[in-house]
Amino acid sequence: MNPIAIGVDFGTTNSVVAIADASGEIAVRRFDAPAGTVEAYRSALLFFREGRPPRAKVRHVSGPAALDRALDVNGEHRFLQSLKTYVSSPAFQETRLFGVKFLIEDLIGVFLADILPPDLLNLPVVSGRPVVFAGERPNEELALERLGAAYRNAGVAKVDFAYEPFGAAYAYGRTLTRPETVLVADFGGGTSDFSLMRFEPGRAGLAAEALSHAGVGVAGDTFDFRLIDNLVSPRLGRNSGYRSFGKTLPMPARYYAAFAQWHKLSLLKSADTMAELHRLARDAERPEEIEHLIEIIDHDLGYELYLAVSKLKARLSSETHAPFQFSAAGLAIETVVARTDFERWIADDVASMEEAVDLALARAGATPAEIDSVFLTGGTSYVPAVRRLFAGRFGEDKLRFGDAFASVACGLALVAADRARQG
Repeated sequence: MNPIAIGVDFGTTNSVVAIADASGEIAVRRFDAPAGTVEAYRSALLFFREGRPPRAKVRHVSGPAALDRALDVNGEHRFLQSLKTYVSSPAFQETRLFGVKFLIEDLIGVFLADILPPDLLNLPVVSGRPVVFAGERPNEELALERLGAAYRNAGVAKVDFAYEPFGAAYAYGRTLTRPETVLVADFGGGTSDFSLMRFEPGRAGLAAEALSHAGVGVAGDTFDFRLIDNLVSPRLGRNSGYRSFGKTLPMPARYYAAFAQWHKLSLLKSADTMAELHRLARDAERPEEIEHLIEIIDHDLGYELYLAVSKLKARLSSETHAPFQFSAAGLAIETVVARTDFERWIADDVASMEEAVDLALARAGATPAEIDSVFLTGGTSYVPAVRRLFAGRFGEDKLRFGDAFASVACGLALVAADRARQG
């Protein structure tokens, strides 16, 4: 290759790096993993201490290696995932890992340094950004400032940002032979983003105009949580009670809300929280269920639970019924889940996606009939209820599908290359 630019899809769950060649070819960077090489690199970090004080040093691993090491329940480490969900939050200022202070931009910079090609950091980089950052009150300016600092910390000379759905559709737009108005739907782990694009191919290249954008903080992680909330949490004491001063009170909801992002379970593993859970177990109506909850938190079994739920979700995309199995910490769940039940659990989330689509259309003053094609990318685009949403609104014949993981990064690499040519 004669590389001229880099596209980065830094995601909540996975990250992908693509490199553009001077000839217009794209190569997606591959990484070693226990099961073989992968293109979608898990957005995870694990820090550990090497050596003994006072000469001990803080080291780290990332991606698949971080996940593999996180499963060692006896190891002393700090596992971090979904850093992107914190980048827009002023509440997250810093964290200390084995006595060393890290800002959020420091942590993301460490991760980016692991996935970017070290010999190409002088090339122009275009990084994706969501239309709407995750969080209740996301601070967009702060998020972009922190992401820019993270790239600089990773050694990148120059970085620009582009909306992720814009990147997802850019490679598709280059294949067009006639002008098209395209609705782009990019489903990530934390957010679903929608952009209305106008592509006009010509001798001078592809003219791409963004007509509107909209997004919602509902995506693959939310669907996982619905499965956990309906299949697992009831077996861990949710909707049960405990006795206090002669009254029966409901179990605190915050313990079960933490399952919305499995990596947050580790935040419950503090001395105060664990002591409170043990007190609740002593006074609980169903103490054995609270003990199961304690075991899952204490043994860091959130990732194993996430894998079981992800497997179920994937099977329900192609099957009307699928088995769910999870066995750990003395808890054994075996049941068959109907797709109709899953779709009932996620109905409100799909409705939120539809509202965001409506907003994107309204902002552009467009109607469904004026959309020439709908380009969908991301793992959640495989969920039948999501596909039906777009088929019902725009017609099955208008649906186009990109690579579930690499579309955004490849498009961003082409954006970066075209911007570099234009000076």
